[in-house]
Amino acid sequence: MAFALAPDQENAYPSLITALCARDAYTRGHCDRVCALALEVGRAADLSAPSLDDLRIASQLHDVGKIGVRDTVLSKPGKLTPDEREEIKAHSVIGERIISETFLTNRDEVASIVRHHHEAFDGSGYPDGLAGADIPLSSRILSIIDAYDALTTSRPYRMAKSHHETMNILKHEVDTKFDPNIFLLFTKVIKASSARAS
Repeated sequence: MAFALAPDQENAYPSLITALCARDAYTRGHCDRVCALALEVGRAADLSAPSLDDLRIASQLHDVGKIGVRDTVLSKPGKLTPDEREEIKAHSVIGERIISETFLTNRDEVASIVRHHHEAFDGSGYPDGLAGADIPLSSRILSIIDAYDALTTSRPYRMAKSHHETMNILKHEVDTKFDPNIFLLFTKVIKASSARAS
């Protein structure tokens, strides 16, 4: 059943962010940083205004599906078991389902970006094994930025890496995990971005 959008779309999803942050304190800062950098890259990619808005919301909500992941898995300091990795991987599909039930007028577009932000350029990603241009453009943008921020910030299971270390890691995943054209655009944007790690 379709519902009318709440008058102020800006207020249509903050409760989801609040709920997720109650589960994982790291997530709010991560999502805010990813959103700011995603918009920089999206503008450099000449995305239309509606597409930028889709990307803005998707980048803020890309991890909302982690609400459906057990605390013991979400905050585990050690190596995940194969079953635990599968549970974490399910967050993209859970996120799609959650967003599809919101009042956002662009919920279908946002949900699709979130579903596919862990697809890989060579088809080895999840959940659907999409490859190349079959992966939504905004998902390809979000994938790189999500990885950059994750690597340059500390988590319970590892320390943050420097900008230089992170870029070297990401370069080795171009053509496999990342779209080479989007990665080239990202390297140009991050050079002058305030979101660049030290």
